[in-house]
Amino acid sequence: MPVLPRALEIQGEIAAIRRDIHAHPELAFEETRTSDIVAAKLQEWGIEVTRGLGKTGVVGTLRKGNSVRSIGLRADMDCLPMDEANDFGHRSQSPGRMHACGHDGHTAMLLGAAKILSETRNFEGAVHFIFQPAEEGGGGARVMIEEGLFEKFPCDAVFAIHNKPGIPVGHIVTRGGPLLAAADRWDIRITGRGGHAAHPHLTLDPMVVGANVVLALQTIVSRNVDPIDSGVVTVGFFKAGSAYNVIPGDVHIGGTTRTTTPENRAMVKRRIDEICEGAARMHGVQIEVTHMPGYPPTVNDVDQARFAIEVAAGVCGEHAVKDNARPSMGAEDFSYMLEKVPGAMVWLGNGGGDASGRGAVSLHNSRYDFNDMAIPFGASFFVRTVERFLGDQKA
Repeated sequence: MPVLPRALEIQGEIAAIRRDIHAHPELAFEETRTSDIVAAKLQEWGIEVTRGLGKTGVVGTLRKGNSVRSIGLRADMDCLPMDEANDFGHRSQSPGRMHACGHDGHTAMLLGAAKILSETRNFEGAVHFIFQPAEEGGGGARVMIEEGLFEKFPCDAVFAIHNKPGIPVGHIVTRGGPLLAAADRWDIRITGRGGHAAHPHLTLDPMVVGANVVLALQTIVSRNVDPIDSGVVTVGFFKAGSAYNVIPGDVHIGGTTRTTTPENRAMVKRRIDEICEGAARMHGVQIEVTHMPGYPPTVNDVDQARFAIEVAAGVCGEHAVKDNARPSMGAEDFSYMLEKVPGAMVWLGNGGGDASGRGAVSLHNSRYDFNDMAIPFGASFFVRTVERFLGDQKA
């Protein structure tokens, strides 16, 4: 069944909400105005509202019948700490804050689905509309889970949409298994013995050690990660020295790793430690490694990803769906929800660029804007997901 007629009818209303949220962006755990809008709309449509999980999170619950089956639908609400370069009427009114990742669109599409489901109620069970704070680095999904999200709102499965520039509007793609990477950071601090550049034999040069460590780090992916898998080890900075004729006493190296499986994530961390331990012994210096874990990999449940594609094909048409999306080295904290509940994230086309997607304004760009033409497709996908997952069955 194609895009719901009702989704087309309310597109203008939902787009107006989206643009209002875009014009008033809020950072992680500060989404007070946004959550007020979400809660008010849900209550207006007769949906039970719970607030306060993850500080500014909102969960709307819609029930029908006595079935114990339930489903979760997730949208994120926060913006990025950056200035907007657009000049349209709904540009950000808050300097240093911008919806450059389309979370305004995610929130709007889930509101659209909630409105339609509150009218049709063509399901049996419970739908939990999860409006999450702090996806952009704050780990809002993790915080909501720690505060009892899935104990208070049990879900048999959970689904999410992320807009994707470069994919045509009205197209949905995903894959079973890893969809996005784990994003971790690390610091390597090398302490040697500095001295005069003319007398290197009297020093323990941390610059040489650091250079060797940087080169060795590049072997992790090329020689330890299965070539079929994806992985990235990137050195982001190398800080040392202040004069032409002085060998510094210490070096600070920092960077990030991206991995798509828990096993590779652990292996890369171990290899960083082993490389640094070996370098310290070989050169007689001290090396301290600090790991700062970020979001885990976003791993779609294979069965739920297949289910999501079947739903998407009914909304967008067989020609407009793909189940073999290439994993992204970006990261998403929806990963925490997928660690607890089987489910899937899908990418919804935001348009832009040529046929290959090149030239589209990217996410996290100061000129990015969510495409309102995608709203009916996203809202319809959510509605049809609920109707097919919960059905119209007897308890």
